[in-house]
Amino acid sequence: MSGSDPRTAHLTQRDSEPAFAEPWHAQASAMASLLVASGVISAAHWSETLGAKLREVQLAGQSDDSETYYRAVLSALEGLLDQAHAISGNELIQRRQAWERAYLRTPHGQPVVLGGNV
Repeated sequence: MSGSDPRTAHLTQRDSEPAFAEPWHAQASAMASLLVASGVISAAHWSETLGAKLREVQLAGQSDDSETYYRAVLSALEGLLDQAHAISGNELIQRRQAWERAYLRTPHGQPVVLGGNV
């Protein structure tokens, strides 16, 4: 891996490709890991829920790629947070809308930043 950044070397696969195709993929994985580590959800419940979401994707005939996988991760996270009463369905809708507004007002190539009003 010549020329690679040693600070992020652990985030690459064996073929030197990034382990995450998109920043939000890494963020979703980090959120799941944090929720398990903090005890909000159990590792077993996370594994079962993600597995069920991936089976749904497979049964629906969707492609087996990183985008589909991380959409399943996101769906599993949202479901578990709702079950744990960590966020309500209404709060989730508001958060999605806030991110969409932030995305739409962000110039191309710039990072999307969520404002103070969620």
